[in-house]
Amino acid sequence: MGEPEVKLLRIRLKTFALVAATVCALASTQGGSPETWTFDRLDRIGGHPTTVLGSPRVVETPVGKAIEFDGVDDALFVEVHPLAGATTFTWEAIFRPDGGNREQRWLHLQENGSENRMLFEIRVVDDRWFLDSFNQSTTGSATLMNKSSLHPLGAWYHVAAVYDGKVFTNYVNGVKDGEAEVALSPQGPGRSSIGVRINQVYYFKGAIRSARFTRRALAPSAFEKLPSAASGPSER
Repeated sequence: MGEPEVKLLRIRLKTFALVAATVCALASTQGGSPETWTFDRLDRIGGHPTTVLGSPRVVETPVGKAIEFDGVDDALFVEVHPLAGATTFTWEAIFRPDGGNREQRWLHLQENGSENRMLFEIRVVDDRWFLDSFNQSTTGSATLMNKSSLHPLGAWYHVAAVYDGKVFTNYVNGVKDGEAEVALSPQGPGRSSIGVRINQVYYFKGAIRSARFTRRALAPSAFEKLPSAASGPSER
């Protein structure tokens, strides 16, 4: 093989390597394995270092270890937006709302340098609550808030927000709670707050067991399962 052929082979190999790397990067961005955050320690969440505000605590619960927040000044901050770059997604969480103030922002993903964000919120009505899922992007925004879908406080729930590229939908225990057709563009890198809004208002009273982030739209049958031990009021 002459020198021209060797050079051509090297170019082809480099091109192949570049294409393969690009395919792998796209796969990791839009598919691949979900990222799971388990709330069983305070110093790291999902492998990411945390900044701790107030005195949240790790507690034993019927669903395993969880982090409990007092609704006054407890929060965690992580310098990662786990759904940055996602064009479709499923965002799930297992949590226990315990009452407190009417408006509470308990999981907040924020793009750096803009108002683009994703939120899990609740509204407390007497001894019950309803879910508020919010997404603001450069191309559109949507609020899913079903005020008639009320649930007892003090029990464990699975919630999910799903975007398939056209429709934004949320669920409580696998049951559709609301939906809206909207154009949501991918968000850039950012950070997350847990137990409070990113600007430290609207604190959450309750506990969070886990969150899972998948870069594709999942059907309810593929959601995380709420442990059977979670049924009924929690044992605290």
